[in-house]
Amino acid sequence: MNQQIFPKDVVDLVESHLRQVQDFPAPGVLFRDITPLIADPEAFATLINTLADRYRGKVDAVAGLESRGFILGAPLAMALGVGMLTVRKAGRLPGPVVTEHYELEYGEASMELQPFTVKDGARVLVIDDVLATGGTATAAFNLIERAGGIADTLCVLIELEELGGRARLEGRTVESVLSY
Repeated sequence: MNQQIFPKDVVDLVESHLRQVQDFPAPGVLFRDITPLIADPEAFATLINTLADRYRGKVDAVAGLESRGFILGAPLAMALGVGMLTVRKAGRLPGPVVTEHYELEYGEASMELQPFTVKDGARVLVIDDVLATGGTATAAFNLIERAGGIADTLCVLIELEELGGRARLEGRTVESVLSY
């Protein structure tokens, strides 16, 4: 169960700016779209400022997970005055890269990171829009650590509790603005 760490007014703001899309990307799936949130400059700025207040002085870099993690990570890194790392799907970064393979519910996937972007011992905050099964976040943690960084915190806007991602990240800090 997620403990509420973000201010209630920010939680309410984020929730009020989500669009629910039934049967996307597949039948039976309820997709929570963050597009209205990022399209509203005041709401988006409030979110980024709140996240910056939470992580200021605690991290040396922000790692955004492809692709919506980039949207959140870049302005957060800028607000914190730290660098941003990009964790991408395999084949989308020029080398050298480190690669992490992981299993999905039906199949496999791979994520990559350019190791030269991670400073040895850097404290890295991993950020994404949604935590579902935890596979992508686990791959990101492993990549950052293999590159010499220290990654122990994941921040997401939305956690889908029934999919068990938090349990898969046991021993890591998971902070979510909203949980369903």
